[in-house]
Amino acid sequence: KLGPLSGSEAPRLPRDPVGMRQQLQEELEEVRARLQPYMAEAHELVGWNLEGLRQQLKPYTMDLMEQVALRVQELQEKLRVVGEDTKAQLLGGVGEARALLQELQSRVVQHTGRFKELFHPYAESLVSGIGRHVQELHRSVAPHAPASPARLSRCVQVLSRKLTLKAKALHARIQQNLDQLREELSRAFAGTGAEQGAGPDPEMLSEEVRQKLEAFRQDTYLQIAAFTRAIDQETEEVQQQLAPPPPGHSAFAPEFGQMDSDKALSKLQA
Repeated sequence: KLGPLSGSEAPRLPRDPVGMRQQLQEELEEVRARLQPYMAEAHELVGWNLEGLRQQLKPYTMDLMEQVALRVQELQEKLRVVGEDTKAQLLGGVGEARALLQELQSRVVQHTGRFKELFHPYAESLVSGIGRHVQELHRSVAPHAPASPARLSRCVQVLSRKLTLKAKALHARIQQNLDQLREELSRAFAGTGAEQGAGPDPEMLSEEVRQKLEAFRQDTYLQIAAFTRAIDQETEEVQQQLAPPPPGHSAFAPEFGQMDSDKALSKLQA
């Protein structure tokens, strides 16, 4: 029925615009009904590929969490206070207690700095992985997306930019958390008790260190989990943007009554 429109000279609309409009609406509804299963299938394929992106990025966030747990455990071992040797130093003379606390402060600086250095490659890997997997998503979605190539490209670029910025922000926050942890642990080992003539209670000092390390781990886990939710949210938005228009959308049921003949024909061809 739409065949004649492909000729070199477009025909004029008949004089009965109301009847023509009704006929076009009916025929476009028929076209929409026939296209709907294909568009639904395409949308499902887009969603499947976006879910694949989420699964591809999941190992990166799992690596971040594993590294945090491993390094916190390492710090706990390196800063262990409650032991027969350290307890004897803290409960001994003021000079011995002060020397031990200064040694523990230097350990804090050394090992938190090492933590930051070892963590950096994992954060870089996440950023590069986002760029690579989003481009793979673009290639896999392109044959199925109902949206135009230009719109698909824009959506993918925006998704890549947003996730990259969020990944860099996550890395920066973890680095800030480490700096804060270093300051808090250094204050814990400041040795005020030793200066007053009595060493600090080793049990209390050990518990304070444990609590600060656990607070750092929990806070970092929450930030990584928030980043994972951001991935889900951003990919869900892309899926909605690439979804086919709803049945009542003007792409399926344009209003021809208020157009002139040339515009109506152009709209019908589109």
